[in-house]
Amino acid sequence: MVTIHGALRPTEIITALALPSDQIGLAPTDFRSGVRVLTGPERVPVEAKVESTGNGRRVVFLHGLVGLNDHWEDVVRSIRHRAACEMLEVPLLSLRGDDCTIHAVTEMTIQYLESRPMEPSTLVGNSFGGHVALRVALERPDLVSSLVLAGASGLLERTMVREVQIRPSRDWLAEKIGELFHDRSKMREADLDRAHQELSVRGGARAMVRLSRTARRNHLGPRISQIACPTLLIWGRQDIVTPPEAAEEFHAKIPDSRLVWLEQCGHAPMIECPAEFASAMCDFFDELERREQRP
Repeated sequence: MVTIHGALRPTEIITALALPSDQIGLAPTDFRSGVRVLTGPERVPVEAKVESTGNGRRVVFLHGLVGLNDHWEDVVRSIRHRAACEMLEVPLLSLRGDDCTIHAVTEMTIQYLESRPMEPSTLVGNSFGGHVALRVALERPDLVSSLVLAGASGLLERTMVREVQIRPSRDWLAEKIGELFHDRSKMREADLDRAHQELSVRGGARAMVRLSRTARRNHLGPRISQIACPTLLIWGRQDIVTPPEAAEEFHAKIPDSRLVWLEQCGHAPMIECPAEFASAMCDFFDELERREQRP
């Protein structure tokens, strides 16, 4: 069930490699894969995985702290008939030093957006990725035409990171990741295995703690009203990480915003409710197109 509230109210790139579909044997409607090599303050190359598909307005998807491009695929399949979808996967838990901050990840994202001279993009971000999308919209509004935020941090977040263990047990991690979902059956075993492997490395756990802490210190409350682009908020009603009051505060402070509630849904609506998520995005695109057609 979907409930809708409100009316729409420079750094260096070392290389940029995107593999064309005819080189990797994929049809235009399939996901095309490539790598973008970005740099942060440490000047260490960071290989970001990029997957793209579809045609239309440029839409760039940004994942959370333990997110993957895979988490967006069901949504992307449903909207790629009207959007050129790009999923950007930055290896967050592999970042170290000054690269391991929300400020550095924001700069890397800006590098990626600048690497293709196109019209401004719709940024779609979940959790930490939503926070990054907000920062990009504030720092480089010329790169952002609209925002879609799902469980975004930046105002209010209740996190497991305070309790995160170095080399956590799989059972402990299953409980903590399970808290991200209203329906825990939607939690993927492959995601749990990957997170357990990455957080069992001391550097991975430390990266998660540092990224989360830098995000929590970067409270955007005083700046949120400066977001000028149309913004769609898609929020799980049962989200306990960025609870409903966070969505309501975003909606109240972002002048041109629309809030869509997804019922029986937690912090990862693109996984728990992909069809409803895609439907809300298509409705948003319809409204944007009506605006663009006005004299």
